Amino acid sequence: MHNSKVNTVLFVGVGGQGIILASDIFSEVMLRAGFDIKKSEVHGMAQRGGCVSSHVRYGEKVFSPLANKGDVDILVSFERMETLRYIDYLNVESAVVINDEEVFPPSVNLGDEPYPADITGFVQRHFQRVKILKATDMARNAGDARMANTVMLGTLSAFSEVDESYWKEVLREMLPKHLVRNNIAAFDSGRRI
Repeated sequence: MHNSKVNTVLFVGVGGQGIILASDIFSEVMLRAGFDIKKSEVHGMAQRGGCVSSHVRYGEKVFSPLANKGDVDILVSFERMETLRYIDYLNVESAVVINDEEVFPPSVNLGDEPYPADITGFVQRHFQRVKILKATDMARNAGDARMANTVMLGTLSAFSEVDESYWKEVLREMLPKHLVRNNIAAFDSGRRI
């Protein structure tokens, strides 16, 4: 079947970016590929704009839905600064996928704090496997900026040993029919990164 290693993907971002849907789709793909899955999610204080994270752990047998710090294999960050918030979950072998987008928290909007500079440069200096993409722009080009989560899934899929057909099958089944064609285009654009 599969090796006994438990793999962990951590999805992070802010409310309204489709993080939970992306982690649900990813979980379903891994389930169909024959893995045991455990998933946990945390919604921030604000419905939109608060921190959101979702741990997805998969392998032959998974006992806990939460990864320890240093144990995440892939961090999928839908917003640049959220990458820093969860960086201690990574190790030197971790892969990082970053949507190169800024969503200012209230402290930045109020002028109390600056938005951190050179986040992507910092990540690239500390990790070998880093993919930075303008997922929101790519989604807009595929028909709707809200499909940035599907672009991110496309990029994530390139790190996976699971065949692309599983991903597209799940997208077709989990998304409303009228959105499938554009979401497949968004997925494909992310996969090419």
